[in-house]
Formats: sequence, structure tokens, C-alpha cells
Amino acid sequence: MHSEPLLSSLDPAADAALAAPVWAASCPPTRAALLQALAEVLEEHREPLVALAHEETHLGVARLNGELDRTCFQLRAFADLVLAGGLHAVEHDTAIGGPPPRGRPDMQRVLVPLGPVAMFAASNFPFAFSVLGGDTASALAAGCPVVVRAHPAHLRLSRAVFHRVQQVLQAQRLPSGLVGLVDGASVEHGAALVQHPDIRAVAFTGSRRGGLALQALAAQRAVPIPFFGELGSVNPLVVLPAAFSDQSPDALAAQLAASVALGMGQFCTRPGVVVMADGEAPRRFIGELARQLAAAPVHPMLTPAIAQSYLAAAQALRRSAGVHVLVEPVPEHMGPLLATVQARDFVHPAHQAALRHEVFGPAVLVVVCEDASGLAPVLESMAGALVATLWGAEADSPLARQLVAVATARAGRVLFGGVPTGVAVTRAQQHGGPWPSSTQPAFTSVGLHACERFLRPVVYQSAPAWLLAGLPT
Repeated sequence: MHSEPLLSSLDPAADAALAAPVWAASCPPTRAALLQALAEVLEEHREPLVALAHEETHLGVARLNGELDRTCFQLRAFADLVLAGGLHAVEHDTAIGGPPPRGRPDMQRVLVPLGPVAMFAASNFPFAFSVLGGDTASALAAGCPVVVRAHPAHLRLSRAVFHRVQQVLQAQRLPSGLVGLVDGASVEHGAALVQHPDIRAVAFTGSRRGGLALQALAAQRAVPIPFFGELGSVNPLVVLPAAFSDQSPDALAAQLAASVALGMGQFCTRPGVVVMADGEAPRRFIGELARQLAAAPVHPMLTPAIAQSYLAAAQALRRSAGVHVLVEPVPEHMGPLLATVQARDFVHPAHQAALRHEVFGPAVLVVVCEDASGLAPVLESMAGALVATLWGAEADSPLARQLVAVATARAGRVLFGGVPTGVAVTRAQQHGGPWPSSTQPAFTSVGLHACERFLRPVVYQSAPAWLLAGLPT
């Protein structure tokens, strides 16, 4: 028996269907005004919303304020994109007389909104990947209503933000169904939302297991719908020998430790595997990394279930062949996890499943190669990732070129120096990579191209004048 009736919880999907044609026909200034007002309402109620977010997630007021700023920035960025007019630009091929292939009819290629989008909020970003996060902002900009599946890790915050959204919609005399909320905590609520006949696409950020289950439901519908899933990944960081010529091992270790421990490692872009050749500088690097991680500050993880899963993953890694654990969490101190393994064990087919599973938390596995020639084979053995980082590839060399080629084939974003945590909201951003990091590697869930997930091309051939008069110019 369900504690909440599923059908009543899914009324937002029916409301979104009613709002869809109104919003699809809306003009750019109307869409931009809504996005701008949503950013303003977040800023206006910043203090109570951030306090509530910290109470539910333990992520810290400073981090959450920064995340709210990012959320407002991306809402305004999509507003600017809509006003610029390129989002729904028409491609026009004028008619040419004569037989084909040179001759052709008049054709107008336009982009039309898919319709109501089911958006699954993420546990680790209560603002930026939740009710008013990037998926919602990009879908609204594209002309699609959104039904948000609130995450159980921050239900009260989701309800509070949704309340403010409804106030904005009412003030602008827009349909309340433009943004809906399903906050039932059961798995069945999420499954029923994906299967609702009025939903036309799904945007998901979360675990691979949950994403695959929902993707299957989207594909099994009488009319299948696209599923845009960001499923996380084991993000590699490859250290070329040249990296130690530019910075000391201690400085590099401190930089990596800060990235691994940030937010208790609960970032989809956290580096999970470090690959380096053996040597004096790498050994010093590993020793300093262990010291830094052992002393890193800790705070409660997002949910008890996530904490238990993190502990279980740490124990499983300890039992893996060839793995040497240097720093590990215990129930009394949920700190970082650091382990090392030789490259021959990491690439061994019998060990791959155990060593390539994403550990959601402040964990990092260092793969040590006999020499630099082993770096590329280790990277080649890894699955698709959201981001791959290369340290020491600034100078041109055969090794740098080889690793860039492999990283390009394995990741949606290739970073040179620095750490991958933190994803800029820009036009050029790509947050989505080869399987299994995402289900649709040709699309991004961050940045201005995120709108493309929710638009479909249609060609009007030899269209009448009254239709052409209504198309964007």
C-alpha cells in the first residue's frame, strides 16, 4: 500500500500538458521575464532558503550561497539566450527552379518544444540541480513546462522553492502548470512520472542504477520518450612526469586533496582515479596526499543511505586484489578514502568490475604504472567519464598527444591542469560524456546548449504565407 496516492501526486503532469501549448507559443520577452523573475525570487529569499538547505544537506552556508548564485546566474543566462533570438532561429532554403538535385522547394527548418519534461532533482545540488536548476531553466527557455521530481534529501527546501515559483507564475499571470512538483518519496512516484502519458522527455541526474531503471521505463512506454540521464562516472586524472617539473609534489597533492574532500566528495566531477608512473616524486605525492586527506575536515553526508553506501564501497575496495588502503573511513569518522593499486592489477579483466565502480564520496584510487608508457593503457581501459584531467601535458610531446587522444575518446570534457570539480555555466560547456557517464553523450546538462535536449526540428515545405508570417525572423 502506498502512503500517498500516485495519481493525485501526478496531477502536475496533467497541468503541465495544459500549459504546454501556451508556453510553446510564448514570445521571447515573456520567457525571459519569467526566468529573470525566478532568479530574483531566489535572491530575495536567500537567507531562509540557504538555512533550510544547510539543515537538510549539511553542505555549509558558504557552499550553498555559492550554489544559489550559480543557479541565479544560469537562469539569467538562459533569459539572455532567449532574448538573443538564436534558440528558435529558422533555417531557410529558398526554392530553386528546375529538376533535382539542383532544383528544390522552399523549406523552413524550425525547432519546436517537445512538451512537458520530467526533471529528477539531484541529491548533491539542492539549488543548481533541483526545482530551479539547470534542467528546469533550459526546459523553460526551450518552451517546455517542467514537472520536478523532488529529491528526498531536500524535500522541505524543494517545497519552499516551489512555493516561491508559484508566486512568480501567479504574479506574471502564467499557468501554474508551467512548473509542477512531485514530492512523494517512493520509487514508485518517480516511475509513475516517467510513465505518465503527458510527459514528453526526462532529465535525470543521479545514480547509474536508478537512471537505468528509469531509462528502461521511458523506452518501454507505448510511445517511447527521450531520456537524458547524467549517471556520474569515475573521472580519471593522469599525471605525466612533466607535472612535477612545474609544481612540487606537495603542492599538487594539496590541490588534489582539496578537490577530493570538497563537499565530502559528493560531486559528479570529483577525480576518482589518479594514474601516474612510479618514481621518487610520485611516491612523495602519494604520501602527502595521504597526510592531507587524513587531516581533511569532515561533515555528515547528504543522507544516511549515501553514508552507508560509501562505507560499503570502501570495504569492497579493501577486499579487491592488489589494493593497498592508506586512508579509509570508519563509522565513527566518515573521512576520505585513499588507496593504491599497481597498473597490472587495475587493467586485469578479473579485477576491473571491482576497481571501476564509482564511489560517491571523498574517495580516490591511485594507479601506479612502472613507467610513463603505462599511462595510456590504463586510461584506455577505463569507461566513459564526464571529465578527464591531464597534468603535465602543456608541452607538446608524443606522450601528451597520445593521452589527449585517449582522453578525448573517453570523456565529455578534457581538463589541462587544475581540478575538475566545478562546472562553468557557459555556451561552450559540455557536461555529459560517453557511456556510462551519460545516456545521451551528444547533449549536455550544463551550459546554454542544454536547451537542445528539449527541442525537435520540423521542416515546413512550401508553407503558406500566413504560416510563414508567424515564424521567428
